[in-house]
Amino acid sequence: MPIGMTVGFLGAGRMATALGGGLTRAGLVSPEELFAFDVSKEAAERFARETGGQVTANPRALFERAQVVIVAVKPDQVAGAIEQARPAITPEHLLISIAAGVPLKQLETWSPAGTRWVRVMPNTPALVGACAAAYARGGCATPEDAALAGRLFGAVGVAFEVKEALLDAVTGLSGSGPAYGFVAIEALSDGGVAAGLPREVATRLAAQTLLGAAKMVLETGRHPGELKDMVTSPGGTTIEGLQALEEGGFRAALMRAVRAAARKARRLGRR
Repeated sequence: MPIGMTVGFLGAGRMATALGGGLTRAGLVSPEELFAFDVSKEAAERFARETGGQVTANPRALFERAQVVIVAVKPDQVAGAIEQARPAITPEHLLISIAAGVPLKQLETWSPAGTRWVRVMPNTPALVGACAAAYARGGCATPEDAALAGRLFGAVGVAFEVKEALLDAVTGLSGSGPAYGFVAIEALSDGGVAAGLPREVATRLAAQTLLGAAKMVLETGRHPGELKDMVTSPGGTTIEGLQALEEGGFRAALMRAVRAAARKARRLGRR
């Protein structure tokens, strides 16, 4: 169902383009209800070409056309972008930030008093419609605002509401997680090559295997440990491989990676 609002992107990079395309494909907005501004002419033109949306001449014009504005510029550009648009920001606007590490308190300081903010931590698989996102609402945002953010980001994957204090953990897990997955795919492919498979075949098999494992977790609702046990026969090949992973500290390494990335996100947020 359409949301009945116009949506704008302050910043028209690849993430904004992916989200904009997802919104139109899901029928939440029409191309005529989609707008963007970017200082890069190339990025703006790509957004318009791939989503069918319209490009505005400046940030103020964007806020004059859009009721929901997704701030999709780099973290160090957020303050300047909001400052340019500030005269056009009204209490009727809902602002959604996907700028990593920029806390709601800071966003609210930069914008007019009473501005409704929702902060979202998406991840790069939004580019292929498989986003894993979490969001937190600011002090002036309503539960309806948060639900709307969930609908918008759910159009390109899944989205969960959390307390803002947990967004650093989300950053460490799903924000940085695709990179962990890419390393796992590369390592599995290397193992396949070492065992005699051609590189292209090994990489495709590795990627499809992790995709299949993820789909089984999401679609069956079963605990990953239960699913693991289903493919682990007594005295078989899988248990042999699992023992090698345990000896290599596979689980502990992933846990350390998530916690390390979360700590880094927390430090960046304090800067």
